Amino acid sequence: MNNRETLQSRLGFLMLAAGCAVGLGNVWRFPFVVGRNGGAAFLLVYLVCLALLGFPLLTAELAVGRAAKSGVSRAMRSLAPARSRRFWAILGGVIFGGNLLLMMYYTSVGGWLLRYATGYAAQGTAFAGTDTSATFANLIASPGTCAAFMLACVAIASAICACGVRAGVERVTKWMMLALLALLGVLAVKALTLPGAEKGVAFYLKPDWGPFLAHPLRTCFEAMGQAFFTLSVGVGCMTIFGSYVDRSHSLVTESTWIIAIDTAVAFLAGLIVFPACAAFGVDVNAGPGLIFVALPKVFAKMAGGGAWGAVFFLFLSLAALTTVIAVFECLIGGLIDEFGWRRVRTTALVGGAVAVLSLPTVFGFNIWSHVQPIAGKTILDFEDYIFSQFWLPLGALATCLFCVWPFGFGWNGFRDEASAGSGWNLPAVLKPYMRYVLPFVLLGILIGGL
Repeated sequence: MNNRETLQSRLGFLMLAAGCAVGLGNVWRFPFVVGRNGGAAFLLVYLVCLALLGFPLLTAELAVGRAAKSGVSRAMRSLAPARSRRFWAILGGVIFGGNLLLMMYYTSVGGWLLRYATGYAAQGTAFAGTDTSATFANLIASPGTCAAFMLACVAIASAICACGVRAGVERVTKWMMLALLALLGVLAVKALTLPGAEKGVAFYLKPDWGPFLAHPLRTCFEAMGQAFFTLSVGVGCMTIFGSYVDRSHSLVTESTWIIAIDTAVAFLAGLIVFPACAAFGVDVNAGPGLIFVALPKVFAKMAGGGAWGAVFFLFLSLAALTTVIAVFECLIGGLIDEFGWRRVRTTALVGGAVAVLSLPTVFGFNIWSHVQPIAGKTILDFEDYIFSQFWLPLGALATCLFCVWPFGFGWNGFRDEASAGSGWNLPAVLKPYMRYVLPFVLLGILIGGL
């Protein structure tokens, strides 16, 4: 499309792509997965998974988008040979649909974070009270409150995306990311200066191979899943952002920067959570309830805890919103590319669809009220399972095959696009790895998840 919007600056692209990657996977999911798997030992396995899985797949998605200048479904159809275009168009559409599934529950969790941020800002530590488990349980058992904050999350993302790629998405996400990084630095300094924080740092940075050796397959599996989840590869999000940039910088270099920013946020989030938990005797194995149940106990015991709680949940809210905005843009941009609709109309359609389809998640905690809200299985758990264990590996497998085999984009086309521009070239040694090794790893993850 000749009048297709593009990003204005390289910084805007990096902040937008990193904003998509930086989200609840870094600051909600990452700490409790690390805590459950023994701290630094899991961290090392995770970094290996990022290099071996995350880097080639992220580069592949960006290259497909930049080569075709369109979203994932249209990109696969246009780049594939004529004989296989129909197949890739259908598969691209399936991959694209994963973004909608993600938003069906991600916006609800984003709403919880907004509620906690506003609650701490208005009431201080009195918001969470002394029984933090009951506070969280009461929140998710209140469908009106959850729906209101979920809709607020949807409305914010829709309003920003309706303003356009440059004026809305790029401009706002860039400032959100800079604010997020600033808050992250402030919180990390505070956590590291708490009395007793050194125990948490030791747990986080000194490897304990006992938990890993007790469950090596589970640890590796969760590390690989976390690498997928945190980088948002496998659903075409990075494809749309690749389509908005020129060829002035190689995508190998850009992927490295995106992964570095994403990993730095996740790493610093751990430097907030684990020292704070150690300083106040909070169990780091609290699972998903670590953020909403365990950490409010820390703020209750901390001097100025109300203000620190507000800052922490504002930071989490920004992390969630940057991802929601990015995924909304993936949905909106993909539909505009496919059907040529106007942006405002498409944004209203996407926002309305996400709002309606997210309601089962909101009300699911009340339909199955006999289930424990933190440890039990709910609609949110089921959607997260389908997305992270099925949709992401399937999309990543399809993207990998598309980029290295001649019935898709092909290795030569992929490597030329990924290496175009100033910066690093895609190493030729990745060809046999991405053609013969990585697909079987991804297939194993997919089968293991099912």
